[in-house]
Amino acid sequence: MSEKNVSHIKWMKRAIFLASLGKNTTSPNPRVGAVILDKNGNLISEGFHFKAGMPHAEAMAFSNLKKDAKGGSMYVNLEPCCHQGKTPPCVDKIISSGIRKVYISIQDPDKRVSGKGIQRLKDAGIKVHLGICKKESLDLNKSFIHRNITEKSFGVFKWAMSIDGRIGLRNGKSKWITNEESRALVHAFRAEFDAIIIGGNTLRKDNPFLTTRGLKTPEPLRVVFTKTLDLPLKANLWDCNKAKTIVIYDSSTANENYLARIPKCVDLEKVSSDNPELISKILAKRGCNKVLWECGPKLATSAMRSNCIQEIITFIAPKILGGEYSMNPFGDFEFKEMNEIIKLTDSKFSLIGNDICVKSSFQN
Repeated sequence: MSEKNVSHIKWMKRAIFLASLGKNTTSPNPRVGAVILDKNGNLISEGFHFKAGMPHAEAMAFSNLKKDAKGGSMYVNLEPCCHQGKTPPCVDKIISSGIRKVYISIQDPDKRVSGKGIQRLKDAGIKVHLGICKKESLDLNKSFIHRNITEKSFGVFKWAMSIDGRIGLRNGKSKWITNEESRALVHAFRAEFDAIIIGGNTLRKDNPFLTTRGLKTPEPLRVVFTKTLDLPLKANLWDCNKAKTIVIYDSSTANENYLARIPKCVDLEKVSSDNPELISKILAKRGCNKVLWECGPKLATSAMRSNCIQEIITFIAPKILGGEYSMNPFGDFEFKEMNEIIKLTDSKFSLIGNDICVKSSFQN
């Protein structure tokens, strides 16, 4: 690899690192970092997008300039925007700055931008180079990319089970399968998500808070999906001072007389069926790039079948619950042949005390 290519990779990796500093705060926007070099190749500024509504990475980099950028170059991990949103188009600022070269890792999947920002730069006589550190950039913004391409939120399913594959006793009791360290880690995991989804049964049985315990502000949106609307009069999720809550219900089966039970602070959305894809699309429209499914086996199985889940987090505890009718993490997928089964990839393992945490990707 030439010295020149090494330098390009170095500065793009710097832009990607800067972009990562916006972890958990940029939705519905992507994570973006920008680096500006002068005409001699010296670093003169950098920036990153911290939060939706705040300056984009390129704008922050220009506001941090130590000297004139004319004749210089910029490295940015995602195509600069060319439309007016909450902030002005970044391409206009790049063009007016006199920068002559822009290195972009990946094209923006947003239809308002995709390819248009690059073309605007080229039309202004700026040399554009695309594709440096593509894999790293795709991974960094996989949730944003997924939402823009599929119009569904990127889904992660999390569950905890005993070493014999059970998530609860036959009577539904499951507190606690995992240790305190694993449960604390779950709160930290939740901070990575824009919304957390459960079903009506989980609300009735567990009465969860579904918060990060203060690790993220604002807390992720709490989502309850119900086919009946037969939900408790009192529930921790009805306290909207802790976090926002939305109830999504299947209007084809729900008794809407039960709506009177739900506090006014809770948002309501109705869908035409129990297809989880409808939930994912509603959350995507609300700007949720990444959502966590913490639901029971019926909803988890349905979400998996509907391609609403892209990754899985499994906690395995060294305990045996036993019993043919103890609870399983999934319902029956009705597979008849081994070539029909679901295969997971890119698994990563870690020990959490005596528990094992496995993170895997699910290839739809």
